[in-house]
Amino acid sequence: MNETRVLTVGIPKGSLMESTVDLFARAGYAVNVSTRGYYPTIDDPEMRCIMFRAQEMSRYVEDGVVDVGLTGHDWIRENGSDVHEVCELVYSKATSRPARWVLVVPNESKVQRPEDLQGGIIATELVNVTREYFRDRGIDVKIEFSWGATEVKARLLDAIVDITETGSSLAANNLRIVDEILASTTRLIASHKAMADPWKRERIEALGLLLQAAIAARAKVGLKLNVSRANLDQVLAILPAERSPTVSSLADPQYVAVEVILEARTERVIVPQLQRAGASGIIVYPLNKVIP
Repeated sequence: MNETRVLTVGIPKGSLMESTVDLFARAGYAVNVSTRGYYPTIDDPEMRCIMFRAQEMSRYVEDGVVDVGLTGHDWIRENGSDVHEVCELVYSKATSRPARWVLVVPNESKVQRPEDLQGGIIATELVNVTREYFRDRGIDVKIEFSWGATEVKARLLDAIVDITETGSSLAANNLRIVDEILASTTRLIASHKAMADPWKRERIEALGLLLQAAIAARAKVGLKLNVSRANLDQVLAILPAERSPTVSSLADPQYVAVEVILEARTERVIVPQLQRAGASGIIVYPLNKVIP
């Protein structure tokens, strides 16, 4: 195989790995990760995968070790990496919400605002972004790198900057948020060198399109139904106005088939309404990809 016809893809190791493999599967790529290996297999002969921690991914993309990779906006900022951002991918290990880096203190702390930490010590893994945050506000603090278990240090130091999606872990440890430092979502990033190669650029942009389509499909369902022409207007009035359904004739000229893509949470509300309006043969089905 011609080496120039291989796209090297960085898969994030750690908390994002499982959700990333699932996202690739929804996009049409079967990625298999062995328990100890760093080279996942993928069912595309023109792609090769390597695993790196999300914290270091942007550096390896910038250096051209991999052509394209997935990592958080937070780690791109932290590393100051000069990379091409292909697209935003709003997914994470637990929810579809952005992850938030937050300034945290114990519930019993007297600190109510960042300025109250003047002269204090803060522990975090996101050292550079945190240092910039306090510098921009003219607050003199000491930032220490945390090797993990950052929540434990909230009562040993003056404050911590930690990442959260739901806030449940912070609440369970009797910690409270003073301020948000940075909101972060996953990004598909590529090296400038890879984007300058026409073949690699095409493959990277296609990958971004499919991954975005897979994410868009997670919150949507397809809906099919049959309805008499006499009740068609009533059924169409129930469907969301921004979604233009497909209406097809059936063998029986008195009936038509209607098909539309809906938000999953909308479907559960309107299906009973559609049945009362005269719809029958209602089918709701999951989607793998939605491409606008």
